[in-house]
Amino acid sequence: MEQQHEALPPEYFARYDESTDTNFYDQPRLVVHIDEGAIKAAGRLYADLLPPAGALLDMMSSWRSHLPPEFRYETMVGLGMNPVELAQNPQLTSYVLRDLNANPALPFDDSSFDGAICTVSVQYLTRPVEVFAEVGRVLKPGAPFVVTFSNRCFPSKAVRVWAATDDQQHTRLVSLYFQRAGLFDRIESYDRSPRSWLGDPLYGVAGWKRAEDEG
Repeated sequence: MEQQHEALPPEYFARYDESTDTNFYDQPRLVVHIDEGAIKAAGRLYADLLPPAGALLDMMSSWRSHLPPEFRYETMVGLGMNPVELAQNPQLTSYVLRDLNANPALPFDDSSFDGAICTVSVQYLTRPVEVFAEVGRVLKPGAPFVVTFSNRCFPSKAVRVWAATDDQQHTRLVSLYFQRAGLFDRIESYDRSPRSWLGDPLYGVAGWKRAEDEG
């Protein structure tokens, strides 16, 4: 990933805790990481951007996917690290265990999904451009990848560039991941933060897989 290194030096992705992620996520955490207002905001964004009745991929999934209950899809595959959490997610139709920082390759065929999401987890990726490129590979042409994030994280596992930047810079950073992945021809950012100053903010960046004839 030469382009990643030119724009995003490897030291940006160091973390305070460099221990194996598999050990960190070994114990299930059956809690939500953003408040109810931000959860609803993420769900509304997903409903606005994802195609209905499609095959979806939930990246870095857990025990909740936060899609609105009325949103209809054909299948949703969760990719995460804790089998207990994934097994308790009622919106998943199947799941796969994968540590993306150890191996960013996705175990799916090209053009397998109509859409993908990643909820409040992008800050933990140490090889984000490779992961975004893999998501692009497994999406069908024209399919969206919607990434949401807030101001919450496990500080010891968030990468240095995330910890050192603010919310607006996080939006630009995630947009850069999409750009460097080289497979998305439309990238848009969103501020869906609830209007209450007491609540968690909610931001999103979405990229659409480019058409096959664009090379």
